[in-house]
Amino acid sequence: MAEYIKFSVGKELKEKQLELIETAKKTGKIRIGVNETTKAVERGKAKIIFIAEDITPQELVMHLPLLCEEKKIPYSYITTKKELGEKAGIEVGTASIAVMEEGSAKKQLEDVVKKVSALKKG
Repeated sequence: MAEYIKFSVGKELKEKQLELIETAKKTGKIRIGVNETTKAVERGKAKIIFIAEDITPQELVMHLPLLCEEKKIPYSYITTKKELGEKAGIEVGTASIAVMEEGSAKKQLEDVVKKVSALKKG
């Protein structure tokens, strides 16, 4: 497991997270890429951050979990950057995504945030 991965996310939760990203993309607003995600967190505008687990070099995303904890923004992990990119509606992989507005995924967002918080404590 990479150094920046602070906890392990189960398969079922990952599927819910991918659904949330897809719904937020269609009905809300997302930011794609490390730079956009970092800005969203620093400004305190992100609702939740998703980081790919297969990033090399790791230094590209190592700051995100720390920044999220500092700003009290929930974050979680998705297995591959390819998967993350596909759900975000782009043809290439992406290292991270910020959900800015959840759109019609409000219930999904609350559910994912609650489960991720439980994982971090556990």
